[in-house]
Amino acid sequence: MERDLMIFDFDGTLADTSELFLRSFDEAAERHRFQPFDRVNAAHVRTLDAMGVLAHHGVPLWKLPVITLSMRRAMEDGIGEVRMFDGVADELQKLKRHGAVLALLTSNSEGNVLQVLGEETMGLFSDAACGTSVFGKRAKLNRLLRSARTPASRAILIGDEVRDCEAAQLCSVAFGAVGWGYTDLSALISAGAEVSFTRVGELAAKLTERNTLERAV
Repeated sequence: MERDLMIFDFDGTLADTSELFLRSFDEAAERHRFQPFDRVNAAHVRTLDAMGVLAHHGVPLWKLPVITLSMRRAMEDGIGEVRMFDGVADELQKLKRHGAVLALLTSNSEGNVLQVLGEETMGLFSDAACGTSVFGKRAKLNRLLRSARTPASRAILIGDEVRDCEAAQLCSVAFGAVGWGYTDLSALISAGAEVSFTRVGELAAKLTERNTLERAV
């Protein structure tokens, strides 16, 4: 296989941060006076992009930086309860053995990511862009491409949110959507995902399938 760059999101893609996210969201909602997470209509919320989620809960955009900061602090306080999705470490090891270059692109902090993945799994990644802003993944994705000296046509971003897909499209990078994260898989496919994964165990097989990336771009 040619030297392909496979870039992974963290929250909802490699690690199950859903419960901690919901608790952090609700705490921020009480502190900053917007609606707590709508669990009654959670299926609908999972079809929305980031701006749609914010609008649905009445989040004041001018407060977004301070809200994001407070949620990150809450996530750091509870990160000890977060675990990788079952099978993630094995799939990443398979990709590495196959010759893939792995990288991370996440809004979460490097310290949180290291605590959850552990040194062995973290060591599989050649580069990591952590602590990105809510809508700042495009710039960090371009930085990862430059650092790896890999053209966009030979890279793929794997994530679970529409904003991941949008960042990939803006950088002319293929997008692979996972079905176990924050956003409904059908919404990610509608947004333009070229490859989709319904189970963690599909990651290595689909990503190393002959000509997968050529078909995706």
